[in-house]
Amino acid sequence: MATTGGRTQVSVYGTGEEAGAVKLVKLPRIFCAPVRDDIVQQIHELIRKNKRQPYAVSRKAGHQTSAESWGTGRAVARIPRVRGGGTHRSGQGAFGNMCRGGHMFAPTKTWRRWHRKVNIGQKRYAVCSAVAATGSPALVMSKGHQIQRTSEVPLVVDDKLQEIKKTKDAVAFLKKQRAWADVLKVYKSQRQRAGKGKIRNRRRLQRRGPLVIYENNEGIVNAFRNIPGVDTICVDKLNLLHLAPGGHVGRFCIWTESAFRKLDRIYGTYRTKSATKKDWNLPQPTMNQADLMYVMKHPNIQRVLRKPKVGRVHAQTKRNPLRNLKVLLKLNPYAKVEKKLARTVQAKKLAEKKAVAEAKAKTTKKQTVKELTKEDYRRIFHKTPEYRARVERKKALKNMRQVRQTALANVRRLKFKEEMKKNKKPGKYHGKKPKKTAGKKAAGKAGKAKK
Repeated sequence: MATTGGRTQVSVYGTGEEAGAVKLVKLPRIFCAPVRDDIVQQIHELIRKNKRQPYAVSRKAGHQTSAESWGTGRAVARIPRVRGGGTHRSGQGAFGNMCRGGHMFAPTKTWRRWHRKVNIGQKRYAVCSAVAATGSPALVMSKGHQIQRTSEVPLVVDDKLQEIKKTKDAVAFLKKQRAWADVLKVYKSQRQRAGKGKIRNRRRLQRRGPLVIYENNEGIVNAFRNIPGVDTICVDKLNLLHLAPGGHVGRFCIWTESAFRKLDRIYGTYRTKSATKKDWNLPQPTMNQADLMYVMKHPNIQRVLRKPKVGRVHAQTKRNPLRNLKVLLKLNPYAKVEKKLARTVQAKKLAEKKAVAEAKAKTTKKQTVKELTKEDYRRIFHKTPEYRARVERKKALKNMRQVRQTALANVRRLKFKEEMKKNKKPGKYHGKKPKKTAGKKAAGKAGKAKK
């Protein structure tokens, strides 16, 4: 049930120079009807389907070619094939939904079941729920309407609103009643539609603004129709598509006084039937008191309820004594002592094991210090990279010495041969090193003197 704060009267605001409330009007009983979101959504979906326009593909689509099957015996499928030659198109499959240019599978038809029959009682129930939701500020704000600064919800104004014919007067009225913020929200939400709807006369999208409900159209429709998001509707033709767009209740409605007073006559009350709708009464809520806990704790209810059962015996689950200590102690009380003894023995063994390991580590450390000798140190040093580098250096020096010695031996051999040619004495070179001279400088001076 939509909450109206327990009110029985609503203020009527003026549209002229007077700013505040002009008078009071009785709240129609339709605002006390239950708000059934499920019924509103279901009926809204059915009604929305009744506005669809039938569509279908052409009856000739996919069959606009003189194709014919080749038959069997030619190692090709029996699908009809395009006749002719000299082009890529000749010989291609046709007609079938698997063929390029063929018809679609199960083509759409205009005699599809587009429309839905709607139960008139359910339709009226949904309209009553949508109207009742417009009187709840919480539901209206939850739908996104900007009504924080408006004077009252539902907002009722005098019948002079029906006489305005200019859009600027309508804008001035909305600004005066502080409802222009809801229209600004519509302006900000304007955007381009995504998809192919842009090329189907549905280019732009926008949110919904306030709904102006009147009794007599004396120019009000022309005044409000150019304001984006604002809709107008006659109270005799209240439509669920306008009251609950998208199937969501709680649209911001602005009522004229005459339209507001006429609601009781159209939909009736809980005591009188409707004057315009045959055999129709307002739907009654399932619960008069919405606070369920208050109902459950009421003394009259508690007096009838059965007393709670105390000491109920539940089935006991069988526990495993090998895993559950309490069950084990019930079966064997001495198990606690056994477990304690086992823990002490285990702790003692662990301590002994640790002591043995520490003693062994100490003895092995002493033995390694005593056993290491000079040979061991030399063996360890021979495995280091420093020693390898030293060995490589010695090898390189040795090779260099050999090269130098061979070069010097060749020089001495040549000198000996030259001396033998000069003296003409037979002899034999045994490879002995020549005698050392005083130095390079002295050897050079002696050679010059001989010359």
